[in-house]
Amino acid sequence: MAAARAPPAGGAVSLEPADALVAAVQTNCHIADSRHAADLPLCTYLLQMRELFRWERGLPFGAPLDRHEVGQWLAARERLWGELEDREFVDLPIGARRFDPFDIDGANAALTPLGLCYGAGMAGAGRHDFFLARLHARGRCDDDVPLEICADEAARGLIAPAAALMGSQRVIVRRESLARWLWEKFESHSLYRANRPFEALLRAHGVSDAAAFVGELPRIVDEQTETLVLHERGEYRAGRWLEPAWARLRLVVPSRRAELYLRAVRDQLADLELTLPTLLERGAQRSLHFWFANYDGVRAQLFPALPEAYDAWRDGDGGASLERLARAGAAHFRVLAERALALHDVHGPQAASAIEHLLTSPEAVCRAR
Repeated sequence: MAAARAPPAGGAVSLEPADALVAAVQTNCHIADSRHAADLPLCTYLLQMRELFRWERGLPFGAPLDRHEVGQWLAARERLWGELEDREFVDLPIGARRFDPFDIDGANAALTPLGLCYGAGMAGAGRHDFFLARLHARGRCDDDVPLEICADEAARGLIAPAAALMGSQRVIVRRESLARWLWEKFESHSLYRANRPFEALLRAHGVSDAAAFVGELPRIVDEQTETLVLHERGEYRAGRWLEPAWARLRLVVPSRRAELYLRAVRDQLADLELTLPTLLERGAQRSLHFWFANYDGVRAQLFPALPEAYDAWRDGDGGASLERLARAGAAHFRVLAERALALHDVHGPQAASAIEHLLTSPEAVCRAR
């Protein structure tokens, strides 16, 4: 994969003569936000809105914000969402053609010669995500999966995943979103100092304050782009035996809680089968710190012993505990996924409650140590 420069600190960029396309994509971002922003916990919502404000205004990381100005912007944005909540997503004007907003492959076939990259899909449980950005680099992963790395973003929503497996199996990495996410992580850590792996990542990069972090951010983004690509490759490999049955299963499980567990199971498969073993083989210490700095939520609930193996690695066991638990965890979550698929295969839509019960039960937790 080609080395990529770090994204700028912020600001929606002009993509003339594609401004009509930018407006259409941003409209879809607003519609998606109007439907899903209220689902976020209040603290997360406020933090993400603050960074969205910085991005729209082109402000650098850590720039002080005028509370009155932000308050007025927030009120105006929520009024706009109220007007758009019942609107349908709009088509994308590209040249003389119009594309369905979910025709990722068709849109990108037209946009790649223009040096642009478009993404549309699901950003977590039931949430849509759209973006338009400059195409920074493109190639293919080791699994021969198309890879596109984006830089400056011209249109984006409140929820902005740094990487995804989209369309007909293409990996897209959003460097600007990764940089912003890392900055948010740094700000949170500066306040609470509760994330030991993130602290280890900062020390490994020689970072002691905000200025040093911003200066080191291009290098961190370069390195962790590779980690994100590994995870998406793991997703692709897991999908080769999960799909299309997994997608049909997700459609019959309506609760957001169950969707979070389904997402976590697939993430475990991707990382325990590929990401962690590869990072260990490479001796990628900073990337291992980064990975564990993000090991939280449902994933951590489903495999609580894994951070202990990370501690053992930091204490000098050479990664033996991590290798052993990765193998055991991969086997456990394969069986769990197969059981969920079997329930759906036998009972169809009526299996929804049984699948949710399975995924949230004590037996779903990997007890390997």
